[in-house]
Amino acid sequence: MKDALKGILVVTIEQAVAAPVCTRRLAEAGARVIKIEREGGDFARQYDCVAGGDSSYFLWTNLGKESVIVDFKNPEGAELLNRILSRADIFVQNLGPGALQRAGFGSYDLRKKFPKLITCDITGYGTDTDYGKIKAYDLLIQAEGGLISINGGETEMGRVGVSICDINAGMNAYAGILEALLSRANNGLGSGIEISLFSTIAELMTVPLLHNDYGAGPPKRTGISHPSIAPYGAYFTSDKKLVIIAIQNEREWGRFCKKVLGQPKLTDHNNFSTNDNRVENRDQLDKLINQVTVVSSRDDLSRLLKNADIAHGFVNTVDELSCHPALKRRIGISSLNQTIHLPEKPVCKLDVEEERETIPRVPTLGEHTEKIKAEFSE
Repeated sequence: MKDALKGILVVTIEQAVAAPVCTRRLAEAGARVIKIEREGGDFARQYDCVAGGDSSYFLWTNLGKESVIVDFKNPEGAELLNRILSRADIFVQNLGPGALQRAGFGSYDLRKKFPKLITCDITGYGTDTDYGKIKAYDLLIQAEGGLISINGGETEMGRVGVSICDINAGMNAYAGILEALLSRANNGLGSGIEISLFSTIAELMTVPLLHNDYGAGPPKRTGISHPSIAPYGAYFTSDKKLVIIAIQNEREWGRFCKKVLGQPKLTDHNNFSTNDNRVENRDQLDKLINQVTVVSSRDDLSRLLKNADIAHGFVNTVDELSCHPALKRRIGISSLNQTIHLPEKPVCKLDVEEERETIPRVPTLGEHTEKIKAEFSE
């Protein structure tokens, strides 16, 4: 929805992933995003160089923004930043704890100075806890928030393979900003919102936490299997492929027993008559299922499951994702003008014919500095 935020000016002092994910979404919705960078630039620029000369993370999260170098710790830079902020609708930041407050650009003070401004602070642990002054990055939050303890195989823990805390925090910030814009439309005033990486992962951990606090304990690590639903996991086929079979209710379980396993009376077996029983006797259940899967090719098993109307999926590699028939692409341009094929936006308009868009390219460091200095000279 590229024109939804047309006319909205976003100023961001950001680095790494969380805040850039948020402001990228704002840019895609039509907002103008001015990215304030230090002399050395956002350190995510140097993570790698695989995306047409740019870092993969940086290209993904910074397409369509304007980059200006501002040293807001000196009077001239501070004056320029104040002039830009005086015209801004939204200010986003995720610097280290207290960094902007010390520089005179704390969110509370900015809203007093500019009452219509919406401020968004993305922090590690929030500002009202004993952890508020501690630096935080995605892997650290995965660890502190208990996610790593329930992720991985039976004998080994593992991190989630993408920056799940950063990405979800950025999306939470995006949603919060949209709510703040709606609120401002009603009362004419900006507001301050704060999103922490820790609160983001804590919410994602709600179900394991409830099992820990009110049940028999947190779920055990089960590799490629659901800890509390069975059968819901991966099974090898005769051609050494992994197929995930997902049973969600007793109707599906009945069809699975009859049409896939060829054992309709299994639904009455005490060990398998309910989901709780199946989870408790997962090893025995898996042996029965493997008797069918290991003598079937992946395609034959898929046909069998389709005929029984059983949900299933293949455990694909990233290479297989790259050529997946459901994967749609859009074009991004790196700062070196290289074409990069990115996944399509997950949110699309229905009933609207839109040409596949090319996103404005990634800015080089400080590319728009002189232009913005001239524009905001008074």
